[in-house]
Amino acid sequence: MKFVLATHNPGKLQEMSSILSSLGVEVISPGDLGIDIEVEETGSTFAENAMLKAEAICEAAKLPAIADDSGLCVDALNGGPGVYSARYGGEGLDDRGRTALLLENMRGQTTRAAHFTCAIACVFPNGDTLSAEGRCDGTIAFAPMGEGGFGYDPVFFVPELAKTFSQLMAEEKNEISHRGRALRLFAQQLETYLKK
Repeated sequence: MKFVLATHNPGKLQEMSSILSSLGVEVISPGDLGIDIEVEETGSTFAENAMLKAEAICEAAKLPAIADDSGLCVDALNGGPGVYSARYGGEGLDDRGRTALLLENMRGQTTRAAHFTCAIACVFPNGDTLSAEGRCDGTIAFAPMGEGGFGYDPVFFVPELAKTFSQLMAEEKNEISHRGRALRLFAQQLETYLKK
C-alpha cells in the first residue's frame, strides 16, 4: 500500500519509511509522482498545518497522504517560535542563523524551559483522517553543542540525558523525540485502521 509523505526532506522520508514498513506501507514523496506543490501553512497550530498539507497532497495524488508539522516552543518566548519555527527571523536565515537568533532572544533569561511538538496527520482519498501528536520536554542550552541533527537540535538540551539533541545518536533521539513519539502513536492508529 502506497502513502505519499508531504515533504521534500529525505531524512523525514527515511524515518517514516523505517517505522511504517513493518505495516506493509510503502512511503513515497510527492516528487516521485511528479507533484510539486507548496502548501501555505496558515494554521494556528501544528495539527492544523499538518492537516492542511496532508489534505492538499491527498487531493493531488489521489493516494493516502501523511504530513507532519513540528516546532520548538520556548516558555520565556511565550511559546515562540512555535508554528513559525522554520520561518523564525524571516526568509534569509538558515538553521544556524535561527539558532543564533533564538539564543540572542534568550539572553538574560533564567527560565530556559522549552518543548518540541510534532503533529502528524493522515488523509485518505475516502475522507477518513488520522492524527497523532508527540512532545519532548527540555531546556534551551546557553550555547550550541554537538554535531548531529538539524534545526534547533544543537541548543535543545534534555536534562535527564545531559545532552542536546545534536549530541544523541539517531536511535537515542528517535526514542525520546517529539517526532519519534508522534510516529509511534500514529503507527498504532494506522495499524488499527488498516485492520478494519
